[in-house]
Amino acid sequence: MVDVNEKDYVVIVQCDIVKERCSGYNCERAFNERIGGFSAYPKNGYRSLYMTCGGCCGRAVHRKLANLVRRIKKQEGITRDRIVVQLASCITKDNYHSSPCPHLDYLKGLIAKLNLDLCEDTFINESSEKKRKAGVYAASD
Repeated sequence: MVDVNEKDYVVIVQCDIVKERCSGYNCERAFNERIGGFSAYPKNGYRSLYMTCGGCCGRAVHRKLANLVRRIKKQEGITRDRIVVQLASCITKDNYHSSPCPHLDYLKGLIAKLNLDLCEDTFINESSEKKRKAGVYAASD
């Protein structure tokens, strides 16, 4: 379990395909109101950065995060242990956008290679949550 109280910087990674139609408003609101996947975060003290995975298969997330880690350490002295990566719900959960990312484990592996802490989920839509629990999003045989 990641102790988000020990972090200064949160990077929210959203699905590149979903971002073609999604403004990201619900993820931003969830972060600012500390609801959904951000409910464990203290109210103050974070800077945030939003980025996409770069498109399937998500390999660009490694380059983008490596660039951030290098730049933020050089320019501000913030080390990787003060950064947490939060995978958006459009990547981690079944929802009306799509199924969870088929490259989810690959993305997690790329983030782990950079020794960055990882959390999952951002905005938790109540209607999607009910559908997940009811098995509406379950794959058919």
